[in-house]
Amino acid sequence: MILLHRTRLKAAVLVSALAVGVSGCAGEPGDDDASSGRELSGPRLVVTTDKGVVVLDRDSLDPVATLPAEGFVRVNPAGDDRHVFVSTDKGFRLLDTGVDVQAHGDHSHYRTAGKPAYGRTFAAPEPGHVTVHDGRTILFSDGDGTIQVLDSAKPTKVIERTKVPRAHHGVAVNLGGDLLHTEGTVDKRSSVVLRDADGREKARTDACPGVHGEATAADGVAVVGCEDGAVVVSKGTISKIEAPDAYGRIGNQAGHSSSSVVLGDYKTDADAELERPERIALIDTTTKSLRLVDLGTSYSFRSLGRGAAGEALVLGTDGALHVLDVKDGKRLDTIEVTDEWREPLDWQKARPTLHVDGDTAWVTEPATSTLHEVDVPSGRVVQSVKLPGVPNEIVSAGSHG
Repeated sequence: MILLHRTRLKAAVLVSALAVGVSGCAGEPGDDDASSGRELSGPRLVVTTDKGVVVLDRDSLDPVATLPAEGFVRVNPAGDDRHVFVSTDKGFRLLDTGVDVQAHGDHSHYRTAGKPAYGRTFAAPEPGHVTVHDGRTILFSDGDGTIQVLDSAKPTKVIERTKVPRAHHGVAVNLGGDLLHTEGTVDKRSSVVLRDADGREKARTDACPGVHGEATAADGVAVVGCEDGAVVVSKGTISKIEAPDAYGRIGNQAGHSSSSVVLGDYKTDADAELERPERIALIDTTTKSLRLVDLGTSYSFRSLGRGAAGEALVLGTDGALHVLDVKDGKRLDTIEVTDEWREPLDWQKARPTLHVDGDTAWVTEPATSTLHEVDVPSGRVVQSVKLPGVPNEIVSAGSHG
């Protein structure tokens, strides 16, 4: 029996006004002194806003610091539990969230360690995707096709550098020592290539038009999206899963380390200025099949996530977080979080954004400059806080596959 649980506690939870007393200076702490050595429950959150990049305490969602940022910036996990990468017009800038991490067997202890601050910038014209997998963090430059590889445990220096033949909007990911990457040009891209540690080509397909994005699944499998389906990279081979439509674009994906199914978006109108899809794709990497599920509402490219048990999470424009079983697409839960919203035409403009780490999902609401924390298993919004600026992207250090 599938239970449909609809909960809206946004009006009942505590909303904290955080804009007062938050400095715009780099590394300026909030009321909680970042150098006190206070124990934390986990890595910190980082949110881009129109006032700068805000570092938040994971539990209280209080701001620890606001660091300056000019223009449109993006954030990605750096691979460890302390750092994130902030993409700027000069490259990938490392941000230290001010957390000291001490590993103890199957768990870690987190303590505050100085003020959050920017570190070095890894130069990259048009910085694109950042991926973390199998102990390697990879930075892809769309402007010159450079791939910089870092040790995820200490992502402070480049340990390997390579380059694809021509610059394009692409991606690269480490798969057990092999390098998976895209190839193409500024105008056209359709190739997915797998190379071994010595750079020798192991597998290739040139049949992935509009190649975009990636996600990893169980057993070291990766999925890359195409305009007519997706390709699956598994055990040194590349295979194609065709979409049921001539134009069936999968451009954004979310995977889980214990699930063989990858969640993807799905668009069918090649001529749309902005298509607002209402179906999602469930890509089974074991059976090499694709299931489409009607969500009943549209969503955006920042709406996809995975729960702790591998369930699919999709933030709809109806304001609800939709929880689905990835095996059959059946609805497990619907959690009301924000007011209804409409995706803006400009992809850089702020819209409600989903970020998930374990059992917890965070949802931004730009219209009210609010961040909501959702406990996925219980289907409850457990707290909502006012941010010191309009939120755009959100990530937590340590959230990676």
